[in-house]
Amino acid sequence: MKTLTFRDPGYAEFVATLNRRAIPSNEVRDLVAGIIVEVAQRGDDALVEYAAKFDQVHFQPGEWRVTPDEFTAASRAVSAETKKAIKASLKNITAFAKRSLRKDWSYRNAEGAKVGERFLPFDRVGVYVPGGKAPLVSTALMTAGFAKAAKVPEVLAATPCGPDGKVNDALLYALKAAGVTEVIKLGGAQAVAAMALGTASIRPVDRIFGPGNKFVVEAKRQLVGAVSIDLLPGPSEVLVLADKTGNPKCIAADLLAQAEHGGDSVIGFLTTSKSLLQQVITAIEEQAAQLSRGEIIREVLEKSSFALVVKDLDEGIAIANAFAPEHLSLVVEKENKRLKQIRTAGAIYVGNLSPVAVGDFLAGPSHTLPTGGGGRSFSGLRADQFQRRTSIVKLDEKSVAKSLPHVAEFARVEGLDAHGRSVAVRVEDR
Repeated sequence: MKTLTFRDPGYAEFVATLNRRAIPSNEVRDLVAGIIVEVAQRGDDALVEYAAKFDQVHFQPGEWRVTPDEFTAASRAVSAETKKAIKASLKNITAFAKRSLRKDWSYRNAEGAKVGERFLPFDRVGVYVPGGKAPLVSTALMTAGFAKAAKVPEVLAATPCGPDGKVNDALLYALKAAGVTEVIKLGGAQAVAAMALGTASIRPVDRIFGPGNKFVVEAKRQLVGAVSIDLLPGPSEVLVLADKTGNPKCIAADLLAQAEHGGDSVIGFLTTSKSLLQQVITAIEEQAAQLSRGEIIREVLEKSSFALVVKDLDEGIAIANAFAPEHLSLVVEKENKRLKQIRTAGAIYVGNLSPVAVGDFLAGPSHTLPTGGGGRSFSGLRADQFQRRTSIVKLDEKSVAKSLPHVAEFARVEGLDAHGRSVAVRVEDR
């Protein structure tokens, strides 16, 4: 773990690198662009080749669709304890989602026209659920579960399978419980392209949701226009900001929890207390030795973790806002005051007793959150993102007459006389 204090040489230069922009490398951009072109031009044949190349699984076109028998077998294989946990999570997700759904409304404007908005669920959406290093059962719930709460009639899920062509039983059970209507055993940028563009065996969707690796995220970015997306949620990351009140064991546990995702995960720790920093480092070493994914964790600790002793909390908050973390753990005195100063985090966990893992699995808000600095522009996944918004305008004789003078002036200024005439004829006819 890279460790610096605000008095150390190189501290300012390192802090400057934490002002991130979620921009892909040229290599990733070009590779994904090529995959999208192949899927667009060759459809199922390209998917067959990519499944063999990247996942070492050999399909015939269409064989990647999960069958009813596979869902039934998965349900029988999943333990009662797992089913209970999935049910509890979905209950919280549904309750949270229903409170954030948008509702139709209308009012009369200054000229008396009736204006408003209507919100309907998308007809067909796609959710991407990573399944490489770990079966992300919770991600199935925290994407498809929101679609179900929004009453989306068709939900297509894409998740990679193993070389044996199977998807984890608990993941399949969770997808079904969350209301998914179809599952395809495909992953990577090629799965995103298939959902967006469609193939002979896969009907395209209206919007794509869910996290993934850098290739999945880049595919979503490049396919905007062919389809809409939720946000750009990439590899997991956490930033902890704590003063002397922080519990070192809890902080270490939160950092390790996100590090075990592996890959390009990023973990960071900011504190005003040098003593706390040393205690956290010691706790990380002690706890990491007891964890099953120790090798993956050590790789993240060596490659993409940092700990900084900041001058004061104001500086720590400025760094946190520049970093725009996916998860921010805030453990400080006067937490309500400091909470108001955090502007760019995807999700904030307040106090020593608020583990990020509860948000990951159970609390209710989706854990699909912006990463790589995307929190400056995007918010986390919400139920209202599964709704299509349409504005409604209705005028009567009185309101159209009152609107005419203003419309006529806009038409004159912009040189669009047909616009003005389209209102005038209605007043003249009256």
